[in-house]
Amino acid sequence: MSLKLDGKKLSLEIEAKLKNYISSNRKIAKRVPGLAVIRIGEDPASGVYVKNKEKACNRVGINSFIFHLKDNVEQKEVEELIKKLNLDNDIDGILLQLPIPKKFDDQRLISYINPSKDVDGLNEKNIGKLVKNEPAMRSCTPAGIINLLRSQNITIEGKKIVVIGRSLLVGKPLSLMLLNLNGTVTMTHSKTLNLDKVCKEADILIAAAGKPNLVNSSFVKEGAVIIDVGIHRLESSDENKTRLCGDVLLEDVITKVFAYTPVPGGVGPMTVTMLLVNTIFSWQKQFGLSSTLNDLLP
Repeated sequence: MSLKLDGKKLSLEIEAKLKNYISSNRKIAKRVPGLAVIRIGEDPASGVYVKNKEKACNRVGINSFIFHLKDNVEQKEVEELIKKLNLDNDIDGILLQLPIPKKFDDQRLISYINPSKDVDGLNEKNIGKLVKNEPAMRSCTPAGIINLLRSQNITIEGKKIVVIGRSLLVGKPLSLMLLNLNGTVTMTHSKTLNLDKVCKEADILIAAAGKPNLVNSSFVKEGAVIIDVGIHRLESSDENKTRLCGDVLLEDVITKVFAYTPVPGGVGPMTVTMLLVNTIFSWQKQFGLSSTLNDLLP
């Protein structure tokens, strides 16, 4: 039977550690950690994600500050808000909820975030430190995936790892993190020739392509570990209903794999948890607190 990499279960275990850590250190710091989330526009999925992050903050004892801006706000106004939050001593982390309306320059906005408060790990200084394998904020989804693999003692060093997708949010930082951990990494994408054959070489296959049910059994070798980053809402055969699926056609591959992540309940919960970890990491550094959580940051 294949091993389910249960992100929901692991995220709750890590949250318990985070809650205890905040409780043990709040008197020293004289305040709890603070996370500011900037949401622009009315994208419904973003609304759900922001609400989930707010709930997670409440569970562990982080103060969340939600800034929901209308999509007619100007780029300059968002930049000014970020500058203000950079200077706010009660804010340890700043997150720009993506995607944002196309009229905005999202990379320019991320560049304005103080790297020490960049809890998404997307500021160019934090990406540069990742390239150099220096300690810094790490992108949340890739860091969550590393923790999922480690939680089941799945070896990264020396393994052939194929990543499908080259986004700045997942594919690129994840490939670098795995490389830093001595994995042998191949990054693939929509222009890769013979994608299924390349993937079939992988000991660990990570699907972050953003394409529903792309990966079937022809992509997967016997005994591989498969991580599904995708999440899509598709119409169900039942009228007026939808169902969630990932980039992997799980029912087709599950008999071949050693371990897999479900959708939902796999990578998603870990992404939110790593956002909390990064916020607390920033808080910890600001007040010189004991560094008992550093093993969570790859």
